Amino acid sequence: MTTKLELQKRLAAKLLKCGETRVRFDTERIDEISEAITREDIKRLIKDGAIYKVHSKGVSRVRAREREEKGRSRGYGSRKGGKYSIVSRKEKWMLKVRAQRRRLKELKEKKLIDVLTYRRIYKMVKAGAFKSTSDMLAYLEANKLIRRPLL
Repeated sequence: MTTKLELQKRLAAKLLKCGETRVRFDTERIDEISEAITREDIKRLIKDGAIYKVHSKGVSRVRAREREEKGRSRGYGSRKGGKYSIVSRKEKWMLKVRAQRRRLKELKEKKLIDVLTYRRIYKMVKAGAFKSTSDMLAYLEANKLIRRPLL
């Protein structure tokens, strides 16, 4: 290229709403482009296809999504925020209580505990008496509230 096309490139970048590095000229129509000095001339050349912009590359999110699907993006290095920002106290409580209630319901359906025991233990779960389902089962066995021993 013998002529400098900085002006044309700058005008085209503004019109195409991109950076100057993304503006490309058709090599066969360089003479025509070098004669264009107004915005209207550049607009016409863009419409004709003599001036165009290349697509930005960007960073692919495919691998990141694969990691998220596999559940690997929860390591200590990728966590931000405080102790309870990943799983809040409430969410933790909900998970624990729901698991205990689910287990209690199973025991009632299998007729391992009677309805009165079920109601009493259900209230205890609500009150936060047990740390986990295993703690609840240990309580039931210790107080002989379960009909037959669990496997």
